[in-house]
Amino acid sequence: MPAAPMNILLVEDQLSVRSSLKRELEHHGHTVLEAETAREAIEAFKRGRPDLVLMDVVLPEEDGYWAAREIRSVEGSDWTPIIFLSARDSELDLWRGIEAGGDDYLVKPASPVVLAAKLHAMSRLQRMRRQLIDTSEALRDANERLAHLTTLDDLTQLGNRRGFDERLHASVQQCARDQQPLSLLLCDIDHFKAYNDALGHVQGDACLKRVGEVLRTVCRRPLDYVARYGGEEFGLVLPNTPRSGAMTFARALQHVLAASAEPHPTSAFGVVTLSGGITTVVPDASTTAQSLLLRADEALYSAKTQGRNRFFSFEMQVDTVTHLYGAGTAG
Repeated sequence: MPAAPMNILLVEDQLSVRSSLKRELEHHGHTVLEAETAREAIEAFKRGRPDLVLMDVVLPEEDGYWAAREIRSVEGSDWTPIIFLSARDSELDLWRGIEAGGDDYLVKPASPVVLAAKLHAMSRLQRMRRQLIDTSEALRDANERLAHLTTLDDLTQLGNRRGFDERLHASVQQCARDQQPLSLLLCDIDHFKAYNDALGHVQGDACLKRVGEVLRTVCRRPLDYVARYGGEEFGLVLPNTPRSGAMTFARALQHVLAASAEPHPTSAFGVVTLSGGITTVVPDASTTAQSLLLRADEALYSAKTQGRNRFFSFEMQVDTVTHLYGAGTAG
């Protein structure tokens, strides 16, 4: 099986030798770029990015070994086979060629049969390397998709508990480094068990999805993160959000949810509502995700005991209903 056609950079200062090799290479279906000197070879390599370099060792000014080292320095993570051409056939010459970054050594005058065999071998290595790269990229893409799926809630298409835990932990660290406030909200649907009992689990799942859409709507900033924490409970991570901003966010969330007017036949409010707990800190070395969750959960319990359909701030010790009323009377 002949070598697959390649784009070959031929570096040879003797015109007669270069012309002969070029004809031989083109006879096998290859495309040939030409250079007479090492510096011309580097420029031709940068422009053409050949599949293979066939290079004489003895060149005007800089030699082929120098050119090989330069090629290895500019090609980055790529690998281009380099075959040296030389009338020298000592072991030292071979060692110098490999040490400079070459892959093979061909003694001049090159036999057409040997040259064809070398090209075939290098072509096969290139093909195998490309297949390996393609496989590696496909595997990386698959792993990225899998990682995304493992942090996604199937029903709501929000983050899941694992994704939430990872994001909260990362946000604590980032806000600690930046000395910025971090707000955490935990909320759940009021009287959701009664909703399920009255309308069934199919309608319950539909309700969870609609609430998830509302939460996704209000989480507009790139760093904001919302997840289904478990059951009918949701978690929201709001980096760079102070206490007042978190309260404003919670009221906006309640307003959008109220506008959707999702009926709740067994709730005193007549529609689906949320109760939530808020905690806001500027994280330091002692701050942990677990400590924030405990405070937010305690605030959520306070919101429920004070009548539901509200968010309670752990630090401010006030809920969105009282806070809104106080802000209105203060004006």
